[in-house]
Order: sequence, then C-alpha cells, then structure tokens
Amino acid sequence: MKKNLLALTVLLVSTASLFGQTFMQNPYGRGNVQSLNGKWDAIIDAYCRGEERKFYLLKTPQKKTDFVEYSFDHALQLNVPGDFNSQLPELKYYEGNVWYRRKINLTEQNSNRKFVYFAGSNYISTVWLNGVLIGKHEGGFTPFQFEVTSQLQQGENNLVVLVNNNRKVDGIPAMNFDWWNYGGILRDVFFVETPSTYISDYKIQLKKNSSDLIQGYVKLDAAISTQSVELAIPELKIKQKLTTDEKGLVRFEIKTKPILWEPSNPKLYGVTLSTDADMVHDEIGFRSIETKGSNIFLNGKSIFLKGVNFHEEIPQRIGRAYSESDAVMILSEAKALGCNFIRTAHYPQNERIVRIAEKMGLMLWEEIPLWQGIEFTNPIILGKAKSMLQDMIYRDKNRAGIVVWSIANETQPSVGRDKVLIDLVAKTREFDNSRLVSAAFDNAVFNNDSSCFQLNDNLAKVVDIVGINKYLGWYMPFPTEPERINWKIELKKPVIISEFGGEALYGHHGSADEAQSWSEEYQEELYKKNLVAFKNIPNLCGIAPWVLFDFRSPTRLLPNYQDGWNRKGLVSDQGLRKKAWYIMHQFYKTK
Repeated sequence: MKKNLLALTVLLVSTASLFGQTFMQNPYGRGNVQSLNGKWDAIIDAYCRGEERKFYLLKTPQKKTDFVEYSFDHALQLNVPGDFNSQLPELKYYEGNVWYRRKINLTEQNSNRKFVYFAGSNYISTVWLNGVLIGKHEGGFTPFQFEVTSQLQQGENNLVVLVNNNRKVDGIPAMNFDWWNYGGILRDVFFVETPSTYISDYKIQLKKNSSDLIQGYVKLDAAISTQSVELAIPELKIKQKLTTDEKGLVRFEIKTKPILWEPSNPKLYGVTLSTDADMVHDEIGFRSIETKGSNIFLNGKSIFLKGVNFHEEIPQRIGRAYSESDAVMILSEAKALGCNFIRTAHYPQNERIVRIAEKMGLMLWEEIPLWQGIEFTNPIILGKAKSMLQDMIYRDKNRAGIVVWSIANETQPSVGRDKVLIDLVAKTREFDNSRLVSAAFDNAVFNNDSSCFQLNDNLAKVVDIVGINKYLGWYMPFPTEPERINWKIELKKPVIISEFGGEALYGHHGSADEAQSWSEEYQEELYKKNLVAFKNIPNLCGIAPWVLFDFRSPTRLLPNYQDGWNRKGLVSDQGLRKKAWYIMHQFYKTK
C-alpha cells in the first residue's frame, strides 16, 4: 500500500448521529441470502375479516365438528414481487386487504440470526411467523425487515403477510394522487442469515469539497466490544483495518485519488467490508455535486441536467416494475432520449432501478411521496414524512448517481406546510449534506404587467435547486408568445423545469393548435413552444419533461383518449415513440 496515497483518520463517535436503523444496508451484496420471490398463496379479504378470524393461525379442522371458512392450501396464488392489481382482472381497481402465505423450510439449526427483509410492500404490511406477530410497517416505497430468530422452528415455517393498500387521509401519499395505487408485495423479499454481530450499515463516499478524501463509517449490529473491520477497495490499493468502538461504530477518512463518477464515465469501484464472521460487497462511485450561484457543478464542472420523469411502471405489462430487466427497459429508453438525468417520480423507486441508472451514467433526483392533498396541520404527517425521508436516504446514501433529494411535489404554501417542509429540508441536510436538496413547485404565477413568471414561496428560499412544474399549453394557455415570456424565479439559484408537457394518444393525428385534439401534432407543437419559452430562463440548469411513458391513472377518465391512462408520455403504453419524443431528443443533442 502506498503510504503517500493513503492516510487514515479514525473517529469514534456516538451512535446518536446515525440513522435510526430499521433495515440492513444492501442485502443484495450479502452471501447468506435466500430469495423468497415466487408464487405465494393468497386470500382476498375484501371485508377485512381476516384479523378477526385469525387467518395467520392457519387453522384447519381437527375433528368432525370443527368449522373453518378459510384456507391458504389450494388457494389463489400471486406472484411476489408483483402488484395484485395487474395479476387478476377483478383486482384491477381493488383497494383493501390481501393475505399472503409463504413456507420457509429450515433444514438445520445454527447460531446465525435470521431476518425477513422486504424491499417494498404497499401500503401497510403486517407480518406473522408461525402464528406470532413479528412486526408492522407503513409506507409503500422503502424497505423494512424483522428479526425472526426466536420464532423459527426446525422444518416447515409459515410466513403470513397482510397487505392493505387503502388510501388514508393521514397516509403519504394521501387520498388523491395521479398514479395507480398498486397494492401488494411489490419488490423482492429475502430470508437473510447473519452472524450474531453483523455489518448492518455503512457509508462510503467522497468527502464534501474534496476530490481525494473518501470518508464514511461502518456500523456493526449487536456489538458488545471493540471489533476489527477490514475495508478493501482493491482497484485503489486500499486494504485497511478499522477498529470499532464498543457499540460497533467506526468512522474513517482515507486519502486516495479515485476516478470520479460522471455520466460519460460512470466509474464504480468494488468495495468489500468484512469482519471475522461477516462480509458485504458493494459497487460504489465517487463524485462531488454542488451549486455555485445559479449553476450546478458535477466534479467541479458546470453541468446541464438533460432529464425525464417516469413512474415505477412497465406499461407494456401494465404493472409495477420490479426486476432488473424492467429497469433496463425503462432506463434504456431514457438513455436513447439523450438523458443524463432522471427524476424518479414521485417516490423512492426500487433499488434495481437506482443501481442500474447509476451504472448507465444517469444522475437521479429521488423524492418522497409528499404530493398534493397532504394534511400538513396533522402532527402525524411530519413523523411519517421524516421516517420515509430517513429510510430513502439511508437506503441509497452510497449511490453516487443520486445527486438530488426532493422533499415534496406540488404542495401549496401555508403556515403548516411551510413549517413541515422547511423542517424536512433541515433534516435532509442533517442526514446527508453531500447532495443537493430540492422540491418541485407548481405555483409560479404569470405577471401580465411584466410578461414574467414569478414564484413567491418560502420553501424556495431554503432549497438548493428550485424545480418548476409548468404545463404551458395544457393546463393553462400560453399567456403570450413563447419568445416573449420572461422568468424571474430565485435568480441566485439553479432552476430546473421539473415537469412540463401535454397529452397525446399515440397514432392519433389532428390539429396542432387545439388542445382537445389529443393529437401527436398538438403535443409536438406544445414541446416546440415550451422549449422556446424556457430559453428565457436565465438560471435554467435542467429540464425533465413529464413523462417518459404513458402510465395508468384512475383520475384520467376521458373515453377513447385516456381510458384510465395519463397520455403525457413521450412513449406510448406499447413502447412506441410519439412525435414529441423526437423534438426532445434533438434538443438534448444540441445541449
């Protein structure tokens, strides 16, 4: 090891500064992991009688006089991962209780700890093992895990999960949102074995304002004394022994000179953390992201974010995206468009999408689902929002591709809203100060006297980047000729057009100047005019049209044109490119 390239500083600190851990970091990089994906037995419990009748006990008649009105044996089977709405026609609009059962066979007893890890399940999940309640989780878009060591038995074990996707007034998102409320176990499920003390968490990233210092921490779960942890990054010739404190925590700084991750060269390094009993492998990139005045700088170079929005949905299959092939399909279309940036709307999408985007050289804006209609005066909301924000950052803090954390989309100013969201901005920086913080605003108002869009919002004053959602030519007419529109929005900060666009049914042709034509020609012309208008934004640093693919939404009800689909996609639900796709593609080629 070259001593002039590597200098180590170890700082032992209190665990109070760390995340309140709810799940282990990176189950995908661990050895003793069994996938529980596949066919699960299922019961549709539309009238919510299952808890009262104790479905989780898996009762069967023991004598002739016994009477049981449910059974997982020979029941409906649902794919996991996978939303239940797309698996049966009669469940298309279903919101309510669905029970899942999966058998786990334990062939041998050992001293390992055992966990069941869910990468995502919407919205409230209650879990039993062998009839014993082991935990409950609220939220559809971040992982959770439960330790089951003491509940497991030799031989066959029954894991029962109740998932409910009813919308809730105090839920996040709340009652009304413009995407499909897919329910069920949506992402991977793992059975994980670990030693008694295991590597539960780590952060390994480039130090802020530095290009030659890697810093971070490693945390061991259930440590009772100091322990040795080895950090290895072979390509950087790093192989360093670290020593934790008695609570299992060690912080470090390592002087080295990595090749920095960027869209044109998305360099990732193999990283291994190991103890005498445990090991985790990851692929990690190193980069810096910052703002200076009204510009965004990646690795010290000014950059324009050529982006697009998309939902975690495979339109051709009409269901939630969850697999590696799903991620490749979605992200390949974003790359073909010419993007170096994606906004994963409006919630943390699955880890496969995040990791593959990073490998493809796509920067990411990741967001929690604080959308329209949130009751910000309800104190329960702030607690849930903080938890979801913390879990999002905790899961993805090692992903160099993520450059923006977003705390909200299209929320309206009020005393309660401002207090909650400004607090979340501060919390985001407390959890992770190495990325930019943003929110998307839809309340920029046109001043006719000055032919100028202006934004008066206290939240805009505290974020690093201001995202503007503005549907010129769709939800509002152009207030004047596009080239005459001016913009005066937080001129000392970068602005991103985080949404714009209009709807068109693929293959439908008609008037280019009539919104109600729903034609490709109108959408094409709308894109041309918007790009002209955006040229007048002096602090414009990025654009992300809404949206990459047509996606399902129960709020889109116009017969023949929508039929339950938001048709703003540049690409149809069959994967076919509309005329507007080529306008955006050409624009990105010139940037």
